[in-house]
Amino acid sequence: MNLAQYVEQQKGPAVRTLKELIRIKSDAGDPVTSASGEFFPFGQGVQDAFAYMLSKAEEYGFRTEDIDHYGGHIDFGEGEETLGVVGHLDVVPALGEWDFDPYGGEEKDGFITGRGTTDDKGPVVAAFYAMKALKDAGYEPKRRIRLILGLDEETNWKGMDYYLERVKAPDFGITPDGDFPVINGEKGLCDLEIAKKLPKSPAKGLQLSRLSGGTARNIVPDAARAVVKSDFKETYDHIRNELAEYREETGYRLKAKGVGQALEITAEGKACHGASPQDGLNAISVLFGFLGRLNFASDDINEFIEFYNHHIGFQCSGEGMNIGFEDEASGKLTMNNGIVTYDQESIAIELNVRYPVTVDVEQLYQAVMPILDRYNLGLVKNGNQNPLYFPPDSPLITTLMDIYRTKTGDTEHGPMVIGGGTYAKACPNMVAFGGLFPGDPDIMHQRNEKIAADRFFQMIDIYTETLYRLSSEDFSLK
Repeated sequence: MNLAQYVEQQKGPAVRTLKELIRIKSDAGDPVTSASGEFFPFGQGVQDAFAYMLSKAEEYGFRTEDIDHYGGHIDFGEGEETLGVVGHLDVVPALGEWDFDPYGGEEKDGFITGRGTTDDKGPVVAAFYAMKALKDAGYEPKRRIRLILGLDEETNWKGMDYYLERVKAPDFGITPDGDFPVINGEKGLCDLEIAKKLPKSPAKGLQLSRLSGGTARNIVPDAARAVVKSDFKETYDHIRNELAEYREETGYRLKAKGVGQALEITAEGKACHGASPQDGLNAISVLFGFLGRLNFASDDINEFIEFYNHHIGFQCSGEGMNIGFEDEASGKLTMNNGIVTYDQESIAIELNVRYPVTVDVEQLYQAVMPILDRYNLGLVKNGNQNPLYFPPDSPLITTLMDIYRTKTGDTEHGPMVIGGGTYAKACPNMVAFGGLFPGDPDIMHQRNEKIAADRFFQMIDIYTETLYRLSSEDFSLK
């Protein structure tokens, strides 16, 4: 079936839809109840983006369903089996200084700009217009094609859990929330909180008044802050001198300034996705590296800082925590400390750990406990997603690889295992397929997110062929 002309017809409408969707600020927020009494579990912005996509689908004649505002889907065709495309409309916060409005949805120099253009609004819109290309061509799929819209992928997946408890999962499919050519495996993903209870600090000596850093476990933090107090000016002079030496030795960016009777110390890092912490610079680790040079009145605070610098620090593979696991299929474990919190009663860090496909999460829990016991630290398990893996020669992987290579001419790159966790783990027989192309910069979760218009159009073309091939009677998972 020649679909090229129908794909071409989607370009203009697809760009307009993406720009309008970007202009809806859909950071996952607190639940709200509308004036009419409707409950929106992920906030007004996410609901607005969701309602926009359902309305656009209905405008084009697709069937839609909203599952209590926790998620929903857009359907095309009929069949006993369902081919799923699972994406999400929520985005991470647009922090820091941007070169353009993160919610402007503009076109500039061949790019469409704004938060969500690559993760995941752009790929979702591309898949949506792939469905429309097939519909406009008069194609009748042998399987139902269902675009499922998730609403809290960037946080805790409660929406997808709620949706799948009420709607049968698709039989197989893709999520356009990863990389091309195809992701045939995803590492396990667990979130850990390590905390220490603090007795009342001695009244005399250097006090840690405030400590904070990071916004999410799955983002390498680019800023961290501490406020310290002392009764002696000489102590502040000493801290400033130590800070100057630390900057000189490391090249890290830190500042100190007086705030009332206290001294504020700030550290800068480089944000990136927590799946690849080695690509960023953890501002919390920068700050802790300096705090380790100071002597606080509280021995418990000193011990926690010592624990952090010795066992976490700038390590990204977990060796210091005795979890440096590695296998041939998926490589090394990765670990990111995304958040530090502190009050007068406790101090805690929140880790995002992505472990190899051959590792069981219980191995990980058992491995860290001797270290935590040594420092009298507590462990809170904040959730786990087991690994997934499809052999490279499985029918789904070989078919997707053939589509990608035919459309791009790229025979160099092959299937990969990643550390990122996608909705592929939520449904059976599902893998991540696009939308980041090999060699393109990965700016998901970072400042100045944008997508090249040519890449966006290429995605529509690839996804059109994908939905056509996978929904035909010729394709089988066996």
